[in-house]
Amino acid sequence: MPDDRSTHVVPVANLREFFKDALHGALAHQQLEVEDQTEHYVVNVLTLFARSEALYDRTPAGPRLKPLALMLCEALDAPSAGDRNRNLQRLGDVSLFIAGCFAQSFAAKLIDIDYHIAMGGRAYAALAEALSRGKGRVLGNVFAELAVKFQPMVDALNEVSASACAQSDQDILRLYEIWLKTGSRRCYTLLKRLGVEPSASAGTAFAH
Repeated sequence: MPDDRSTHVVPVANLREFFKDALHGALAHQQLEVEDQTEHYVVNVLTLFARSEALYDRTPAGPRLKPLALMLCEALDAPSAGDRNRNLQRLGDVSLFIAGCFAQSFAAKLIDIDYHIAMGGRAYAALAEALSRGKGRVLGNVFAELAVKFQPMVDALNEVSASACAQSDQDILRLYEIWLKTGSRRCYTLLKRLGVEPSASAGTAFAH
């Protein structure tokens, strides 16, 4: 008798190629058009942060994810333009990765997904302005597009990371909460598919 557990894990020979294909499919499904350089950049972020040592900072208490507000302070207080840009880039990248790949885990936390979206979008916008001239202009265009399309890109990453499991009642409420906070088109579509009629003024209205 075959072991059903083998169907729960899909072996991936090349992580970058996996993220490339998954993100490309999600962008197409979400009807989100981005420049090739932007798509490539997001694939690199996913591949990098798939390694926990790249995502977390080393502290005496062990690996920790630095608060976004502290990242912003470090960017503002940076001794040079280069350090400022690197700190802003990490702030944007971490915000995008966490909001895109761990949206459901925000339910029990005080800081929610909309905070990460706001912080990440602003970091990329500031970085785009700083790199709008000279040699960094191409990368500046990438950050400018990510700043404008941060929320839709989070939706695409949510799709990449989403499980094929059936939604529980708690998951449905969380989808509704994310939709209210961010206006996520993906959450709206999923709610409609699950028989929920999203209404910002009347609370959750379940269609029968």
